[in-house]
Amino acid sequence: MSTPSAPHPRLLQVGFSSRNAEAAAGFYTQALGFTVGNRFELKGGPYGQLIGLPAATLVLQRLHLGEECLEITQIDDAGPGQAPGQPIPADSRSCDLWFQHICLVTRDLQAALKQLEPALEGGLVQAVSSAPQTLPDWNRAAAGIRAYKFRDPEGHNLELLQFPPDKGEARWHRANDDSASGGATSIADPRPVVLGIDHSAISVASTEASCHFYETLLGLRLGGDGVNSGPTQDGLDGLSNTEVRITGHRCPVGAGIECLNYLPPNLGRPMPHDLSPQDLAHWQIRLAVDDLASIVERLEACEGRLLSPGIVDLGEQAHAIGARRAVQVADPDGHRLQLVEP
Repeated sequence: MSTPSAPHPRLLQVGFSSRNAEAAAGFYTQALGFTVGNRFELKGGPYGQLIGLPAATLVLQRLHLGEECLEITQIDDAGPGQAPGQPIPADSRSCDLWFQHICLVTRDLQAALKQLEPALEGGLVQAVSSAPQTLPDWNRAAAGIRAYKFRDPEGHNLELLQFPPDKGEARWHRANDDSASGGATSIADPRPVVLGIDHSAISVASTEASCHFYETLLGLRLGGDGVNSGPTQDGLDGLSNTEVRITGHRCPVGAGIECLNYLPPNLGRPMPHDLSPQDLAHWQIRLAVDDLASIVERLEACEGRLLSPGIVDLGEQAHAIGARRAVQVADPDGHRLQLVEP
């Protein structure tokens, strides 16, 4: 996804932990049109130090959709003294602060749901939304957007979204063919149905703190800020009396990060302080940045937290990450980010 000349910050990969990367890849390729990319097997070394599991044996499985890349992490052995990984809590809600999802843009929501139908009907995936929702006209920033939320076989949250002609980046409205985008196709129309990842959304406790972190510290730009509420949002999120402030943070090109600040009565539970890469609720965003040292120096002032032992030289494992140096951090709510210098 990234090129040496690409402007920074740049979202390289977003991903999550899985018990079985091969099975997860099977679902994402068959139901959503991803294509299988590189697979890396790492044993300890600098990357293990970076993520806090110095003796871990792990797999990084890359999947591609359009211009974006999903990375699935499978921890085969976390190493001596490490706790076993935990499943995603069954009662998780969108307002809980460990919530994160990827938004998958589709040119035709009904066609995308048709592809997903066997997994839904067979119980392989779980619906979050009561039905596909169209955001109302009063909500000018989001009017006409159609969306549907669900969970993958391990409980990771996903959103399918169709932009109306007047919203979304131009790339979502250009003609897409197999050679340009890859992905699932319908019989009637050879273009891919699911086009790519627009953003990864995270639940946050404070819009102001998140803006300070993602814009002031990391250099993303404000990409929209508004409040969604009412029956349509209830149906989309599976909540009641929903009111959520949605603030987008965009990179110069490519996918961005969206902060969801749920307001009373839907105040969520905090992120577990000891969340680890072997836990299925562990998501990670990898961002290419220009000056790691400056970011680390200003991290605490922007309410972030350093997780790695400083800046890590990736050495011979740099080829797997696509970067020479990296640092692992948490944002003000505990969401994990891996910041790298390509």
